[in-house]
Amino acid sequence: MPFCSTNCGNKAILKRPKTGDTLCKECFFEAFENEIHFTIERAKLFRPGATVAIAASGGKDSTVLAYVLKLLNEKYKYNLKLLLLSIDEGITGYRDDSLDTVKQNRDDYEMPLKILSYKDLYGWTMDEIVAEIGRKNNCTFCGVFRRQALDRGAHLLKVDYLATGHNADDIAETVLMNILRGDLARLSRCTAITTDSGDGIPRVKPLKYTFEKEIVMYAYFRKLIYFSTECVFAPNAYRGHARILLKDLEKIDPSIIMNIIQSGEDLKVNENAKIPTLTRCTRCNYVSSQDVCKACILLEGLNKGLPRLGIGKSSKVKRLLQENEEKETNRLVCNGKDNTCICKNSKVPIIK
Repeated sequence: MPFCSTNCGNKAILKRPKTGDTLCKECFFEAFENEIHFTIERAKLFRPGATVAIAASGGKDSTVLAYVLKLLNEKYKYNLKLLLLSIDEGITGYRDDSLDTVKQNRDDYEMPLKILSYKDLYGWTMDEIVAEIGRKNNCTFCGVFRRQALDRGAHLLKVDYLATGHNADDIAETVLMNILRGDLARLSRCTAITTDSGDGIPRVKPLKYTFEKEIVMYAYFRKLIYFSTECVFAPNAYRGHARILLKDLEKIDPSIIMNIIQSGEDLKVNENAKIPTLTRCTRCNYVSSQDVCKACILLEGLNKGLPRLGIGKSSKVKRLLQENEEKETNRLVCNGKDNTCICKNSKVPIIK
């Protein structure tokens, strides 16, 4: 093994996929941590004294994010109050085990932990949803519910920022997915390091320029405890196809990840293109680009025995939703009852 590229005199133990440098363990730690610090400083991700909720799943990304943020917070005096926010989707053999890792992180890093469950928020677990909808399109439900659950958790905890463990590979995959789907609205914002869903709590991505391979190596050499089992429903996810494509391209040229992110940042949407504007869901008051948010539509389908109601093009969903509402109105009129909102029967909390 050659000597460390920094000329520190130590033998190198790894070659960085991102830069090609051969580094010893200590120099790798310093380079890895300094790059994240530089990302935080350059983008001004946090204001001093802020409270930050870290979206913790127990996986490598969120575990490394929690560890590094705690380290940098103490080293560079960010003066941040850090806490962990976890979502229990109700996936037997996956999330129940990973939450044990999150609780270990809570103890190791001395951070408060808040866990919210799909069952409490929506009245359904992912196991129950998959039993209803099948193995296809189940990630649609989980993605929509998880995004909203994290936002609701951040709102409940009254934090100033929500930090997620999205890394460079994740963002490059998302760019590819949105291009393949022709989703201009998401394509125009998926590379942003800070996003705001409209509730006043920004989502930030400190690991935006950090390669997944380097995160794994950092966790390994730091001997961090994390959960590495893939979700039992993930093999059917659309993202998996984008991931395979990205990994094949990365074998040819490792810089392809940063090139895709750079391309996504430089893309400009045609001014004449119709981009949805954010409003409030008329049922739960959550931020949405439609009158009724995706979560409420999916919940209505589940609660009324129409699990595929929210799957597919928005025009088709809107038509099916309208037809179903007309049938329900006619039924209630015939019974002499007042029409009620499905959200009153679900456990989705109304945002005030």
